Amino acid sequence: MSRVICASILFALTAASAAAQPPARQELKLPRLEAAQPRNIVLILSDDHRYDFMGFMPEAPDFLETPNMDRMAAEGAHLVNAFVSTSLCSPSRASILTGQYAHHHRVVDNQRPVPEGTTFFPQYLQAGGYETAFIGKWHMGHDEDDPRPGFDHWASFRGQGEYFNPTININGKRSQKEGYTTDVLTNLALDWLQKQRSKPFMLYLSYKAVHYPFHPAPRNLGRYEKAKIKYPETMANTEENYATQPHWVRERRYGIHGIDHMETGPLDNDPVPSFDDLYHRYCETVHGLDENLGRVLDYLDRSGLAKSTLVLYLGDNGFELGEHGFYDKRDAFEESIRIPMLAYAPGMVRPGTKLTEMVQNIDVAPTLLETAGLKPPEESMDGKSFLPLLAGRKIPWRDRILYEYYWEWNFPATPTVFALRTDRYKYVFYHGVWDINGFYDLATDPLERHNLINVPAYQEQIATMRDELFDRLETSGGLQIPVFPPRGERLGERKLKR
Repeated sequence: MSRVICASILFALTAASAAAQPPARQELKLPRLEAAQPRNIVLILSDDHRYDFMGFMPEAPDFLETPNMDRMAAEGAHLVNAFVSTSLCSPSRASILTGQYAHHHRVVDNQRPVPEGTTFFPQYLQAGGYETAFIGKWHMGHDEDDPRPGFDHWASFRGQGEYFNPTININGKRSQKEGYTTDVLTNLALDWLQKQRSKPFMLYLSYKAVHYPFHPAPRNLGRYEKAKIKYPETMANTEENYATQPHWVRERRYGIHGIDHMETGPLDNDPVPSFDDLYHRYCETVHGLDENLGRVLDYLDRSGLAKSTLVLYLGDNGFELGEHGFYDKRDAFEESIRIPMLAYAPGMVRPGTKLTEMVQNIDVAPTLLETAGLKPPEESMDGKSFLPLLAGRKIPWRDRILYEYYWEWNFPATPTVFALRTDRYKYVFYHGVWDINGFYDLATDPLERHNLINVPAYQEQIATMRDELFDRLETSGGLQIPVFPPRGERLGERKLKR
């Protein structure tokens, strides 16, 4: 496909500018869909929860207990192939709220707030007659906890927050709440749900868990202390394991997000923390998250609200626990870009539903707008509604996903990443680093151990996917890589190999 450079640059700048501009106030009122049956909405978001760490998943640790997630999958739907468009907290959360790729909403790292004037999907819900609430971790803009547009009720904290005794800004007034943050946020959510109201509602409950450093509730600390861990095969620090991978992949294991360094405070502190402790605490924190998910589901069932409510649970990004020598996300490996996603809606979603279509976080906003009986604004959202799929209807759907991550000054070990993933192949392009790219056959190598980028037999397929990746980025206005002034702390040192 030929490219006209000047025209593409103009299109990119126009698209990025348009995505950052809010619609006029009257445009927030979306058209209503015919024959729609609007539901209440409960959107529950976790942080750094892996797609496969749910008890019902065959890949999950044998000892991990998540009865409420298991119940959601059994009595609702499991979206088996759910992905993020950027595997990093703030960009992913902005994509959930806007339905846009990061190159459109422009939140490309964890240091920046959302650009002024950005429209969030709850604003459309408000204009459509919904009462809305946000409770929990916002994270876009480290130093602010003030109420954001689109929410009638607000309860949040600055930045990452704390696992214990958090200070929470409730509708402009701050107070410290005693207890474990996951429990505290659920208490606030249940208090809001129990209020009498005459409108349909949307609750966005955003947990801090399971973000690093992992701190389980005191009642769960040590629950899995003696459980045996099955280490990932790609965790081995061997020549064979890294033989075909890009150079930066092996080097990252000695940086702050690698298991041969890990975050130790001052970067040269020894010894490196215990990986087993990290793993066990992660699982215990997931269990506490599941307990609180169950509290919300139980209330909706007891109150009768479940019959008129869609509950959607998802993680904001994946998380590696030893894979390729990492404990983090950001990159385009499966453990980083895949997320858990579950839907529970008695009377609408058939129990035991398994959706295999590739959905992304950019699809959440249009899906929830359609749940409210509103027509999603296709001109300003990159995602599309998967509500018909949840309801058992077949609709045309994507057969590949686009992924992007932009290099961070604060955590420089991971380069800018662009990727295209189909149901079988994944092509990964690394920008701004002297290294090789990636190409993986997920059918024969689901662990992504063998990079096939230089194998002659795949060169035609690689060239086709590379061209498609850049055609898609160009068409979408995604070739203008954002560069911002440094902000925050730089954690870029690395351990020496021993």
